[in-house]
Amino acid sequence: MTDLTTLLEVGGPLAALGGGTAYTRAKYPAVYWSAVGGPISTARLLSSYSSVMEACGLTVAPSRLRVLAVKATTRREVRPVPPRRGFIRPTSTGLRLRLRLAPGQEPADVAASAERLRHAWGVHAVYVTTVKPGVVELRLVGYDVLRRVRMPRNTDAGFLKVPVALREDATPFVRDYRTVPHQLTLGATLSGKSMYLRHLITGLAPQAVALVGIDCKRGVELAPFAPRLSALATDPDEAAELLPALVKEMEDRYDLIKARQGIAPETPDEEITSDIWGLPESERPTPIVLFVDEVAELFLTATRKDEERRDEMVTQLIRLAQLGRAAGIYLEVCGQRFGAELGKGATMLRAQLTGRVCHRVNDEASAKMALGDIAPEAVSAACGIAPELPGLAVAGDTSGGWSRIRTPYLSLGDAAEICRESAHLVPDLPALKPFRPDVPVRPVETLAPPVLPHPVTD
Repeated sequence: MTDLTTLLEVGGPLAALGGGTAYTRAKYPAVYWSAVGGPISTARLLSSYSSVMEACGLTVAPSRLRVLAVKATTRREVRPVPPRRGFIRPTSTGLRLRLRLAPGQEPADVAASAERLRHAWGVHAVYVTTVKPGVVELRLVGYDVLRRVRMPRNTDAGFLKVPVALREDATPFVRDYRTVPHQLTLGATLSGKSMYLRHLITGLAPQAVALVGIDCKRGVELAPFAPRLSALATDPDEAAELLPALVKEMEDRYDLIKARQGIAPETPDEEITSDIWGLPESERPTPIVLFVDEVAELFLTATRKDEERRDEMVTQLIRLAQLGRAAGIYLEVCGQRFGAELGKGATMLRAQLTGRVCHRVNDEASAKMALGDIAPEAVSAACGIAPELPGLAVAGDTSGGWSRIRTPYLSLGDAAEICRESAHLVPDLPALKPFRPDVPVRPVETLAPPVLPHPVTD
């Protein structure tokens, strides 16, 4: 009886501790990693580093000098040499360490063993990046950071740079318009495409940038951001008037560059290689970011007149995509599908969109439209996105690299409030004034009527 009582007295707190640890791991993975997971993984890495490297085939034969030194000082067996390890740096999401590769090794050898290293050291994932020739960095992620997205505090934000999502390696995904001027974003209904768009607009709202929107769904997606927009078209007819104005603005900026650099006015635009960033800051035009939501609506036609209008709009979009970067005009094209079946010019326009972001899609063909021509191996990753994970996407570019990202939640009300607070930053662009959306005046809060004294009655 005494033994049973003692067992209950000891087992009760242990069971409570185990239950609390499991609950923390499930609900608060960052806290669990900092308190429990991180120290355990660090101990595993330190105690098994040499044996794990040897098992993964990441060791090399020791040099003759090393062999002679070992035999002269000790009688132990001369073992293969693993890559030299640097200091282990803990982070809020995992561990980071650098390896100096041995002669004859390359970063691809370490990347091929990432899955083995993950299991050996008990972490969620291992990512390998090249720091410089002969040195790679291992980023060990302790838990699934995309399950509950928390953006890092310190991000590489700046002018025309928006940290819009979190990568699966716990680094921020930054949309840099100076590096990737145009982008195509695809996603089915409720896939998180609108959330991605909100983060882009709210990230650009406090900057000295002109925001222009084309939303042929009667403006239901972009109308809440009207206080910060310099122009907004809510149907194909308005878009057919707005796009020529943007093309004319682009041509005027090319004329400004020609005049500044002394280039002859008759020089074709295609032969100009400079851009507005070479102009003095006092003469530099304000950059323009054009958001096109549901681009397929611009391609749909019902009559021959609609076909002529469609061809004109597509031609203007292609011109903006081909020549707009040098003039400081950037495109953000969104839709559910985007391929040759939309009509003439669709494939040519897609080829000009360097960046690609693919959310959950309804079929494999849609994923191939977004990623098949730049990163074919990313198509299967895009097709495997579950409906229960809105905001999860696969991001790639024409370099062939790709990664999984997820956008944090941002309510429409909060995004609209950020745009209202930044309404005073809307630049003065005469060419876009006719298209400036009407901003409804917020009703003034009425005060409650004063309470008047009244006599007390029975």
